[in-house]
Amino acid sequence: MEKEIKVVLVDDHALFRNGLRTLLDGHRGCRVVAEAGDGTDFLASEEALNADVVFMDISMPTLSGDKATAAALERNPNLKVICLSMYGDEKYYSMMVEAGAKGFLLKDSSIDEVFEAISRVMAGEEYFCKEIMRVLSDAMRRNEKTDKLSEREIDVLLEICRGLSTQEIADKLFLSKRTVDSHRANILEKTGSKNTASLVVYAIKHNLVEV
Repeated sequence: MEKEIKVVLVDDHALFRNGLRTLLDGHRGCRVVAEAGDGTDFLASEEALNADVVFMDISMPTLSGDKATAAALERNPNLKVICLSMYGDEKYYSMMVEAGAKGFLLKDSSIDEVFEAISRVMAGEEYFCKEIMRVLSDAMRRNEKTDKLSEREIDVLLEICRGLSTQEIADKLFLSKRTVDSHRANILEKTGSKNTASLVVYAIKHNLVEV
């Protein structure tokens, strides 16, 4: 029997929480175990802090999403936080990534993408909404700041930005998984990024893309 994924919803709009809860609870393998209207209420719930995945809004009263995320991860480093927000600009995005979020979805994302994000972060990966990745990947080719990367590294980088896993990139580019891992390590080193999340932040901060 597959492990049930315990989900928490943190958002100051009850109507939005109720709608998302209905969709998530109707999916086999997921169960919403707690809700909170702001970061303070979230941090006060032991059940919420011991969940698997948290969908966290950014702009909330009392305690913002980025501060709540950082505090929660100090208490439970295994918690997977996915930012779910109306905002797509660099300031909000960077705040959540730097706080430790593993994913970023806009509130108009499809429910299929929500489930994809859950699956990816539970597998130890990072996930970023297709809209941000699409804009980023289109801009990468055009920007001179990618000159430090080889043509093959750019190919791999574009697929990373489209949200593909290492195995998916290997299959698409007809490479071994080990080769893709090697290219990814080189990309991270050349751009000074620690992971996929910081790579996207790097790209946005260096004007590779406007979100």
